[in-house]
Amino acid sequence: METSETSNLQEPVEKQIAVAEQSLNSTIKSLKKRSSRNWLIAGAVLVGAGIAVWRFWPTQAPSTGQQPPSSVLVKVQQVQTSPVKQGSTFFGTLEAKQGVVLRPEIEGRVTQIFVSSGARVSPGQPIVQLSPEKSQADFGAAIANVNVATAASRNAQAQLKAAEAERARALAELELQNTEFKRTEQLVKQGVLAKQVLDQVRRDRTSAQATLRAADEQIRAAQANLSQSRASLDQAKAGALSAREDLQDTRVIAPITGVVGDIPIKLGSYVEAGDTLTTITQNQTLELDLNIPISEQDQLKVGLPVELYPDKSSDTSQQIIAKGQISFVSPTASNESILAKANFANPQGKLRDSQRVNAKVIWQTRPGVLVPATAITRLGGKAFVFIADQPQPQQGKIPPMVARQQPVKLGSIQGNDYQVLDGLQTGETIIVSGLQSVRDGATLRLDTGKPSTDKPPQ
Repeated sequence: METSETSNLQEPVEKQIAVAEQSLNSTIKSLKKRSSRNWLIAGAVLVGAGIAVWRFWPTQAPSTGQQPPSSVLVKVQQVQTSPVKQGSTFFGTLEAKQGVVLRPEIEGRVTQIFVSSGARVSPGQPIVQLSPEKSQADFGAAIANVNVATAASRNAQAQLKAAEAERARALAELELQNTEFKRTEQLVKQGVLAKQVLDQVRRDRTSAQATLRAADEQIRAAQANLSQSRASLDQAKAGALSAREDLQDTRVIAPITGVVGDIPIKLGSYVEAGDTLTTITQNQTLELDLNIPISEQDQLKVGLPVELYPDKSSDTSQQIIAKGQISFVSPTASNESILAKANFANPQGKLRDSQRVNAKVIWQTRPGVLVPATAITRLGGKAFVFIADQPQPQQGKIPPMVARQQPVKLGSIQGNDYQVLDGLQTGETIIVSGLQSVRDGATLRLDTGKPSTDKPPQ
């Protein structure tokens, strides 16, 4: 059946042909009445009419509106058996294993901030400097007290040495008087010396004994003075140490390796002892608490792999952000659940303390069929894939592949792949891209990734 466009084109051409035929018939009739020489003119008119008919006659067959079927450019993939992870997903919050809150030990005004928020610091690295004026004055006074106490202690020690020397002289004098008393006493008994001489020697010996006792008292006094001066020196040194610590406390340093948190203070801020300056978090390794249902206790054990996903939805369709394993399983149960802990290494610092995540505990891994999520189409709440079928060769020629829509039953999602529980077999070829133009029964043309060598029609 001709289309309306072809009919509109054909109608004026037929009219022109009819007019030309009428003109030709009229010319022939008139020529029959004329002489034979006019037949040449009639021949010329006939030739002109033929040219007019040829010129206006359509050169192509009218279009029927039907185009030959075209192939769809697609990419395919052969279905293979892959390891399928079976697990359960839990919500949790990551926690750093070590962290400190930096607070000043003394009051003071902030004069310098050495680091910025987010900086990584090491133990002993300075963080904040407080005004040291008062601490420096106290430390100077403490040092002066130490010097005074040191001088007093040295003086007491010198006095003790002098008292000890005096005692030594008194002791020597007493020994001499004892010897003289014995000798004189013997001579008096022999009648060589008078008794009055012995009385004089006895009096000298008694005086030497008194001098020795006085020297002993002086030594004890010097020892007490030395002990007191040494105590004063120790007290002065303790005061100096305390003052030095106060002076050192004006510079707050990092006690651990970690990342500096928010710094709420500013230069010039006055802080009291105990105010929060900032935090330092060591997030090289993070820990996650998981409350596992007691129904899973038979397969819960230390060493099970755990995968972390962003806390965006209850499924695990996003990319894995970290992998770890169960490091602790509580021996007791609480509220029908068992506490388990999982550790995650964080060398690049992508994870954060107090970050909420989805954690998938992998109970076991079994072989199964996985297909890319891009190969799944949905219609009426059902899932389908398109299988690329290869028809049987006909007359020695291999016909192109044909798309066949196949319903499938899906299981869990594994990253960017869906597990197919039913509807596909290993070895089948499925379409993974170009599905927007694919229909059931469509002819397929494989996308090899190479540029086409076909030349466009001239």
